[in-house]
Amino acid sequence: MTELSVLDLSPVIEGGDVSQSLRNTIDLARHAESLGYKRYWLAEHHNMPGIASAATSVVIAHVAAGTSTIRVGAGGIMLPNHAPLVIAEQFGTLAALHPGRIDLGLGRAPGTDMATARALRRNLEAGVDSFPQDVTELMAWFAPASADQRIRAVPGEGQEVEMWILGSSTYGAQLAAILGLPYAFASHFAPAEMDQALDIYRSRFQPSERLSKPHVMLGLNVFAAETDDEARLLFTSLQQAFVNLRTGRPGKLPPPVKNYEEQLDPMARAMLGQALSAAVVGSPETVKRGLQDFIRRTGADELMVTAQIFDHDARRKSFEILMEVHQEQATT
Repeated sequence: MTELSVLDLSPVIEGGDVSQSLRNTIDLARHAESLGYKRYWLAEHHNMPGIASAATSVVIAHVAAGTSTIRVGAGGIMLPNHAPLVIAEQFGTLAALHPGRIDLGLGRAPGTDMATARALRRNLEAGVDSFPQDVTELMAWFAPASADQRIRAVPGEGQEVEMWILGSSTYGAQLAAILGLPYAFASHFAPAEMDQALDIYRSRFQPSERLSKPHVMLGLNVFAAETDDEARLLFTSLQQAFVNLRTGRPGKLPPPVKNYEEQLDPMARAMLGQALSAAVVGSPETVKRGLQDFIRRTGADELMVTAQIFDHDARRKSFEILMEVHQEQATT
C-alpha cells in the first residue's frame, strides 16, 4: 500500500506570528504520528514571510523531540546554501539524538531569491552546478571514517540518516538514479515534468548499498473537509499565496476567500491550474477518488501530503479525513 507522509511548511498566517506557527507545527506532528503517517518533513525556505522553517534542522530537532515514532526530516535542505560537512554534523547530531528516525532530503535550488542566496552564502561560487559533488561529499561524511582521515564529521560519521534526492525537474531524477537513492518529486507545486522525471528515474536506476530498487515519493496537495464546497474554500488560501508569490508579493498565508478563482484574470487562473494540478480537494468521497486516481496513474510508493490551510483545526481535520479514506481503501 502507498504510504502517506506530511510536508509542513509551518505556515505563518495573516494575523499570526512565527511562535504560533511553530506551536502549530509540533501539534500537527503529534497529530500526524497518532494517525499513522510515516514521515513528517519540513522545508528550507528563506526570506519568506509566510514560512517559519528557515532554520530547518532546528525545527526538525524540536519536532523529533516532541514525538516518539514518526520519522522526521527535511524536504528539503537546499545543499548549495551549506557546506556538506556542516549538514553532516547537523543531521549526524539529529540521528544520534533520535536513532532510526531522521531523513535528509536534498535539493539544488536556493529556496529563495538570488539576493537572499548571496546573503546566505556570501558568494555564489559553489552553486547548483556543484550539487552532485556536494551530495557525494555529504554521503562520504556519513560513512565510517578511515584511520588516516584528517577531517571527520563528529557527529555524523557512521550515523544512520536516510538520504533522498528532491527535484522538480528531470535533473534530480537522473542524479537519484545514478546514486541509487530514493527520489521525491515536488509535484505539489511543479508538476509539469513529473511523468518524464519518473520515467527517467525508474528506467535508469542503479542499485546501491542504500537502496536496491527505485523508490518514489510524490508531493500532493490535499484539502479535505466535510463537503466539497468547504474544502474548495479552504483551498483558496493556497491559491492566493501562490498568486501573490508568482506576482512578486510573497506574504503570510491569507484567510480563505469565497469565489476567489472567479475573481482572477484568465492568465492567473491558467497558472494556478498548471502549478496546482496535483491537488485533491473535496469531501471524503471526493478525496478518496482523487487519491485512488493519483496513485493509480503514478504508481507512487509514498505520497508527501501538504495542506496550507489557514485554520489550524481545519488543517488537523483535513489530515484526519485523508488518513481515514486511505485506510478504507486498504481494507477494500
